Amino acid sequence: QVQLVESGGGLVQPGGSLRLSCAASGNIGSINIMGWYRPAPGDQRELVAESSSGGNTNYQDCAKGRFTIFRDNARGTVAVQKNSLKAQDSGDYYCYEDMRAGAHTTWNYYWGQGTQVTGSS
Repeated sequence: QVQLVESGGGLVQPGGSLRLSCAASGNIGSINIMGWYRPAPGDQRELVAESSSGGNTNYQDCAKGRFTIFRDNARGTVAVQKNSLKAQDSGDYYCYEDMRAGAHTTWNYYWGQGTQVTGSS
């Protein structure tokens, strides 16, 4: 089984920086998509940043130029460096990975439990 655990959330001031990390444990296999999302109204998921195994990245419009996603395929870790933080960046952040774990022949998404970023005034 694979588990993802986020870390790095906390209290930040506007204009500050924060790095969120997501570590995978268990029978890590091949990984395609790694990314971060935030909950959105209506049980939706709002993409924050995403990275593919082919090197493509995708960012939420408001994150472009401020956030950078990093991945380590061998360790199954994905991080997002967040700079120039704004009040609207506050909230819960979740990581996810599209992985073919262990002896599985199918690809499955794995999700972390979330970490919270709180902006201070």
